[in-house]
Amino acid sequence: MARKLTAETPLVVASHNKGKIREIRDLLAYYGLSLKSADELDLPEPIEDGDTFEANAKIKALAAATATGLPSLADDSGFAVEALDGDPGIYSARWAGPDKDFALAMRNVEEKLQQKGATSPKDRAAKFVAVLCLAWPDGHCDLFRGEVEGECVWPPRGDKGFGYDPVFQPEGYDITFGEMTSEQKHGWKPGGETALSHRSRAFKLFAEACLAQ
Repeated sequence: MARKLTAETPLVVASHNKGKIREIRDLLAYYGLSLKSADELDLPEPIEDGDTFEANAKIKALAAATATGLPSLADDSGFAVEALDGDPGIYSARWAGPDKDFALAMRNVEEKLQQKGATSPKDRAAKFVAVLCLAWPDGHCDLFRGEVEGECVWPPRGDKGFGYDPVFQPEGYDITFGEMTSEQKHGWKPGGETALSHRSRAFKLFAEACLAQ
């Protein structure tokens, strides 16, 4: 059974990615939790050597929980393109290189799609995946997975969001995540029934299981 967090429980957001930290803070704002990020606490970044989103989320969450003695929430997420056999997938951040240059990463994706002749929308199916892990200092972990389907577009559109957002157009929409406000992209609020983004879909499951409504 998933363990519950309360407003009195300090929580560490186990990430150094400022865009990701901002989105998680936005999603957690309603619950009044006391938050600190791994970046703010100057925690070392653990080696993410898992072969699934779940494994890497667990590595990050447990590292922060062990270092701080506090429950820690980690997200591992990525962009998976069907024609590229699911790449970049768990290696999405690595495709951006040491400088975290996602303009480069998006170009790399497009170049590989062009090499495969994947030029029509039906050949450019893609999805975003997010897995949240809530870890406690004693090693207990709860995992929550969210996915959103769509297509990879080119050229990139929009300057909102982060990462691969400007080249992902979710199914049923004519704009990319990069063109959406935070509220549009998440498509979810506490108590709501629908969620759009991969992270908000995972977060909805996490909130229902672990947060006081």
